Amino acid sequence: MGPGELSPRWRGVHHLALITPDMDATVRFWCGALGARLVATLATDSFRHYFFEFGPGSTIAFFEYQGVDLDFFAKPAGVPTPQASQFDHLSLALPDEDALHALRSRLKEAGCEVTDVVDHGIMRSIYFTDPAGIALEASFWVTDATGRPADYGDSRLFADPDPVPAVAELRARGEVDAIPATRLVDEVTRDLYRVGP
Repeated sequence: MGPGELSPRWRGVHHLALITPDMDATVRFWCGALGARLVATLATDSFRHYFFEFGPGSTIAFFEYQGVDLDFFAKPAGVPTPQASQFDHLSLALPDEDALHALRSRLKEAGCEVTDVVDHGIMRSIYFTDPAGIALEASFWVTDATGRPADYGDSRLFADPDPVPAVAELRARGEVDAIPATRLVDEVTRDLYRVGP
């Protein structure tokens, strides 16, 4: 199997899933400082999962895990570290359910382990890994949260029953009240990103 007529009908990156220790600060930074739109929130007893739009159909998503002590650290871009990073998984976008089932069949035919289709309400997905163990997902929007004005009252898209305070601010005023300041990671970045001699 290779490129050609039988290849999946990719639409780009559906979402890159990262991990945050503080979803409220994450909403304030990504909406306030970067101007991204919060387009969907999911929640369970175990986690929050919020999606920020970076173009029609494309999002960056964050998990905030509940009741789990995780070892968070800052890592400069392009600098190796022996610690695991904040990356969780990469989701690739497909146009519809037929394409999702076709990809699942293709993966199975290639001898790859793959989950059944998981219905998340606003999207459906399958999960698998690449040979290096990178967690991958393929998804299509059932209710596309991107490319349209955010409707914070739409419980299909904003399903977290107890959202972080920044979401209430977005709901009320369309913007967050405060944005957390950030800093470069450490001395390594000073030399790594220095311009000139």
